[in-house]
Amino acid sequence: MNESAQPRSVVVGVDGSQAALRAAWWAVDEAVSRDVTLRLLGAVEPGDTPDVAERAVEYAIAAIEAAGAPPKMETRVTAGPAARSLIRASASAALLCVGAVGLRHFRPGRVGSTAAAVATSAHCPVAIVRGRDHRPRRPAGPAAAIAVELGGFTDSEDAEIVLAAAIEEARLRDAALHALVRRTTGDAGTAEGEGDRRALADLDRRLARWTRRYPDLRLEPVVVRGGLLEYVAGHRPVQLAVVGARNRQRLAELVGPVGNAKLQDAGCSLLVVNRRHL
Repeated sequence: MNESAQPRSVVVGVDGSQAALRAAWWAVDEAVSRDVTLRLLGAVEPGDTPDVAERAVEYAIAAIEAAGAPPKMETRVTAGPAARSLIRASASAALLCVGAVGLRHFRPGRVGSTAAAVATSAHCPVAIVRGRDHRPRRPAGPAAAIAVELGGFTDSEDAEIVLAAAIEEARLRDAALHALVRRTTGDAGTAEGEGDRRALADLDRRLARWTRRYPDLRLEPVVVRGGLLEYVAGHRPVQLAVVGARNRQRLAELVGPVGNAKLQDAGCSLLVVNRRHL
């Protein structure tokens, strides 16, 4: 079997923080659904001793095993900054999961730096996991939702890949999928309501093949005034937002200080993906 045909693992960065544990539990569902190995990766940061990373890995293993039947697991401890180690590991991963805020959150110049760095540079999709509870629960039922904004793409293929990733997550987590499109000004004399109806009709046509393919998918098209961040902040049932990595402006907004604060307050995780990850 060649390397490209081998199943890729789900990698999660662990540092002993509660945020890393939430990322690990999130990664369990992803690894089980793909039937692949879950790899726990600890990094020996400059100034740390190896036992710090080793204890973080052991802590994550114990927490995962205590929660129930774990997936296939392997561990690795690497030397060097966490972001560099995770980006290197992402080259052979199906998904990379990190906590939004780790133990180094309050060190100067390090606020959210690992999550932001891997979001923009990883070679696979990246889940930045947030949540208020000790263990994040799978979204379930009509109240839970995943949101994806279908706009701002320069390449239609990128847009379809991001949408496909959002649909995969919605089906995995038994959640509704809110597909967002921004309201446009429209032609002169066009009423706002008529503009919304046109936008929804275009969106319905775009989503038709997915609803035919997955008739059980709860897919809700939505016209919004603002964007993904504003929608998530105002809709607390949204537990995951999906964005394209090539949309640098939108990604910077979501992982920057304002976006990170709003998503953290909403308890909303972020999945970053594009066709470079395939």
